[in-house]
Amino acid sequence: MSVQTEGTDTAGGPAVHKARVPAPPRGEDRTSRAASRRAAAPYLLLLPALLATVVLLGWPLVKNGMLSFQNLNPRQLIQHLTEWNGVDNYRDVLTEPEFWHVVERSVFFTAANVVLIMVLGTLIGLLLARLGKKLRLLLLAGLVLAWAMPVVAATTVYQWLFAQRFGVVNWVLDKLGWHSMADHNWLETQFSTFAVVILLIVWQSIPFVAINLYAATTTIPKELYEAASLDGAGAFKSFTSVTLPFLRPFLYATTFLEVIWVFKSFAQIFAMNAGGPDHLTETLPIYAYVEGVGNQHFGVGAAISFLTILVLLVITSYYLRMVLKQEEDEL
Repeated sequence: MSVQTEGTDTAGGPAVHKARVPAPPRGEDRTSRAASRRAAAPYLLLLPALLATVVLLGWPLVKNGMLSFQNLNPRQLIQHLTEWNGVDNYRDVLTEPEFWHVVERSVFFTAANVVLIMVLGTLIGLLLARLGKKLRLLLLAGLVLAWAMPVVAATTVYQWLFAQRFGVVNWVLDKLGWHSMADHNWLETQFSTFAVVILLIVWQSIPFVAINLYAATTTIPKELYEAASLDGAGAFKSFTSVTLPFLRPFLYATTFLEVIWVFKSFAQIFAMNAGGPDHLTETLPIYAYVEGVGNQHFGVGAAISFLTILVLLVITSYYLRMVLKQEEDEL
């Protein structure tokens, strides 16, 4: 870079001289490049996970969306035909009364499970914080074993426990004096089938909530409890004024995760009774599978699965809006 300056030459006329501005030191360039690399490092570290998400989740989602606009039945599969039918699949599903019954059933099923999971998981997590070391390790081992058991294996155990002829539950109830329960069929009615499935899902989900809540309680400073006791606060007051404010963000996040996990439950319900009796325990994932794979209406099944995602988004967005509003009120 140069700057022109005026002067006088030997002939008396004006002369133009060029003065050079010194370039920035080489060390400053190296510093700026290093800062740029540090700024880009987090994005580079996230790149493999983003690529895996796009490949494993994004493409199947796009493919499923394309199938939902097609008339895809066994004839089209055998002849390798692609028949686009626009929004006919969505119109057929949305005008079907059974779909709205399944949506209502799925929402109530999810709400009942999440309430029981969060209440019982919170109580057990608080119990872990108060137990001695040996009892705490014993309870943690039991929770981890319950959590680690595969879903189908746990469902098989519950089928054996509630079996009509040789089930342990019926045998215990018979020995306790309820002789009419000796050959009771727990999968005969909608209510009793849902009761068994809810018990199974709650049993599987409690360890996640309890262990994480116990871990959250270890971050609460003990000085706060000492200050609360000096102010005359009892156990309940200490919980509401010290423990609960620290655990509230955890409870919000865990409830959000449990809503998603319970709403998309498939293996427990299908392995227990395949959505029976008479399709009365079908939730949206079961309904999509029965219509798509069971009845071989794959386009309709894809449309139901997409609508399932939309219902879940509506539920979670409503919950997140409540959480954000409460946090703004606290601020």
